[in-house]
Amino acid sequence: MDILFIHPSYPGQFARLAPLLAKQPGISVCAMGDAAQIQAGAEQDGIPLIKYSVKEEGSEGVHRFAKNFNDAVARGMAVAETLIEHKRQGYEPDVVFVHPGWGDSLYLKSIFPFAKVIGLMEYYYSLQGADVGFDKEFPHKLDDVFNVTTLNAVHALAITGLDRCFSPTEWQRSRFPVAYQPNIAVIHDGIDTERVKPNPEAMFVLPNGAHLSANDEVLTFVSRDLEPYRGYHKFMRALPAIMKARPACQVIVVGGDGVSYGKKPPVGETWKSRFLAEVNGDVDMSRLHFTGKLPYNEYLKVLQVSSAHLYLTYPFVLSWSVLEAMAAGCTVIASDTAPVREIISDGENGYLVPFDNTNAIAARVIQTLEEPSQQIQLRREARETVVQKYDFRHASLPRFIQLIQSVLKESDSIA
Repeated sequence: MDILFIHPSYPGQFARLAPLLAKQPGISVCAMGDAAQIQAGAEQDGIPLIKYSVKEEGSEGVHRFAKNFNDAVARGMAVAETLIEHKRQGYEPDVVFVHPGWGDSLYLKSIFPFAKVIGLMEYYYSLQGADVGFDKEFPHKLDDVFNVTTLNAVHALAITGLDRCFSPTEWQRSRFPVAYQPNIAVIHDGIDTERVKPNPEAMFVLPNGAHLSANDEVLTFVSRDLEPYRGYHKFMRALPAIMKARPACQVIVVGGDGVSYGKKPPVGETWKSRFLAEVNGDVDMSRLHFTGKLPYNEYLKVLQVSSAHLYLTYPFVLSWSVLEAMAAGCTVIASDTAPVREIISDGENGYLVPFDNTNAIAARVIQTLEEPSQQIQLRREARETVVQKYDFRHASLPRFIQLIQSVLKESDSIA
């Protein structure tokens, strides 16, 4: 069986699935990604990697709400033209896994009509019950409403060319139109709980050269980029009360200065600098450590020395980091938002706090730091939740294999 994985920034969510399937007898795996976006180290797992390049399409005359779709068509064509060349050389996959969110899947069935295409349905925008309009500090405008409606055009078209779909969580699946949902399985990308685990001997070296261990009092916060979608502003506003109440607490903040989701900050600012300036003078900067983005092994050390880990998010795509924090045995204090409630039960395997209430956030963190012995069982339950439900090898992989088998069985029955 030949399986092709397609993701603009390969491996993306296929980082564990593709290499493990490549080791299975009788399975040949190939991967594909945007030459400008492929992640560093993607070629180290021995999987042949096809690269495509997107030709810049002029946007003159294209409505601003249609630009995303225009870009998706250009990307879809780049994928198609590259695969046509490989098909001429005899390449014909049996199964294709693809993230369709940027247009990569649009023309796959035109190239490989007999391949079974399985799409990752990560997120479908909506005007109620999710990220749009959630944060009253950043109210949406009428243009936002129109733009969100158009953003879904790529997914809506892509799904017509997919044989099967999957979403990482029940909540993410629920965002898609009801008519699509029966064809969407719920399978998380999976966490490597053999690698992500507690380590009482872990040591993290701070940017100033000091060392922190699990014996120190450490509050951690992690986000790909420090921005409102992941509650960075709420975290910063809770810090003065936390640091005042816990004078020995060291705070580690991991994340970049860019924008992964949502709106950009005012010109000349970053969200990081804006909200840091807001609390300037109210926090002890000698105990507040910004690391930027970290190599994965260093990031794991941050989780392993954590006394309390704060995860705040809009109702949006669930971050890997919260599941990795739980797998590492952290005491996770998370926003009481829909995607988080799917994995955390308050007081059992973590704590839930109101996203908008910085006083409540600070109070829960302070209490958690005051009572480390009370968190032992909760930490165990946090890890056990991930091991049982989100471990890649024992929870996710069998579901992926079942998904592949079911879609191929349809081909057999039709034949």
